[in-house]
Amino acid sequence: KDTLHELNPHVNVITHEVALSSANALDLFRGYDVVVDGTDNFPTRYLINDACVFLKIPNVHGSIYHFDGQVAVFNYDGGPCYRCLYPAPPPAELAPSCAEAGVIGAICGVIGSYQAVETIKVLLKFGEPLKGRILSVDLLHQHVRELKIRRDPNCLVCSDHPTITELIDYEQFCTVTL
Repeated sequence: KDTLHELNPHVNVITHEVALSSANALDLFRGYDVVVDGTDNFPTRYLINDACVFLKIPNVHGSIYHFDGQVAVFNYDGGPCYRCLYPAPPPAELAPSCAEAGVIGAICGVIGSYQAVETIKVLLKFGEPLKGRILSVDLLHQHVRELKIRRDPNCLVCSDHPTITELIDYEQFCTVTL
């Protein structure tokens, strides 16, 4: 907060020094125009997605794994949500956190920069945000692919007839084996 104020004293920075949870997510997100998700674990990603869907807030998602990264804008202007792409989390042993798998700072910087641009496009309603598309970046081989994502008509959260209508226990949801 102090660093941002040094760069621009006219910016309004609001900090929330609490852990995000099902008990506080809706209150924390309410009133914001966009949520930028750079988290490193599935329970928090699903929590952010569901809270954004319930509050009708776009979710600018970014994730990394080794030299790979993904960026998408979920829940924007009738587009799909995170659950449309990933209805259920992978088994825990196949999805280590950044602390477990390691992080290359430069990869975070690239994906974070993409997220910043997508956030600006959403806020300014300018250009074509990554709605219904996911940008997949392989920085080891310098490959960039864009994949289309459709809204799932049976999505548990964003469909016309959702079965999840309130925030759940995401730790439990992400540890259940299917």
